Amino acid sequence: MTRLAHERYCVEIAHQTGQLRAVVTSGADLAATVPTCPDWSLEELVRHVGGALRWVEATVRTRSAQEIPEDRVPGLAGPHTTGDAAALDAWLAESAELVVAAVREAGPDAAVWSWTGERTAGFWARRMAHEVTVHRADATLAAALPYEVAPEIAADAIDEWLDIVRFVQRTEPEAAGLRGRGQTLHLHATDAPAGLDAEWIVQLAEDGVRWWRGHEKADVVLRGPLTDVLLAFYRRLPLDGPRLEVLGERPLLEFWLERATFG
Repeated sequence: MTRLAHERYCVEIAHQTGQLRAVVTSGADLAATVPTCPDWSLEELVRHVGGALRWVEATVRTRSAQEIPEDRVPGLAGPHTTGDAAALDAWLAESAELVVAAVREAGPDAAVWSWTGERTAGFWARRMAHEVTVHRADATLAAALPYEVAPEIAADAIDEWLDIVRFVQRTEPEAAGLRGRGQTLHLHATDAPAGLDAEWIVQLAEDGVRWWRGHEKADVVLRGPLTDVLLAFYRRLPLDGPRLEVLGERPLLEFWLERATFG
């Protein structure tokens, strides 16, 4: 599957972080629980994102060949005070600037440690673009604010998640339950621009998960606007959302959603 250009991911990290900063400075209650990540408050979510950006920056900048302990990453925890939107915003802005500079300077092919078989700076540029994209959805849901994402980013986020599921299945015992007898899921975005091909077939085969872009009959279909399909696939929206439609064997889709969540 063709990915977006490395620079596109760099731009998106900056853009998505800017959008997340807008939530921080919107007057939203930083102590509010995030409905889609109920173990976190909104501030804790933002600190998680900023800390992840700084950890990746350190990994890429140093071309580390192994995982860097978090206590060796400067500024990872964020501001010392809590509930200070201005301080949190400034820290998050700097976090994004640091990581974008690091991945740009490295280029997509620089050798860097990662937790997957793809050990490049390009992996981290793509990963962080989508990390911020999805966690921004968490933040906007917590703050009851609107959420939009560019169609090509939403589609690539689904691609990447399917790649991660396939990788984890090869390396984590708990992922074995995703094997099947050839059952198929079809994700169908109804509003994608021409040429984007925003439809996916996911097959639960005996030897593991397979996926490809395309329009085919399947055992179950998740259908709706691309952003809604993305968020439902990431378990950020319920399947009964007003703009979503599930056709066919709904238990199969629920089975997937329950088991294709790791970490």
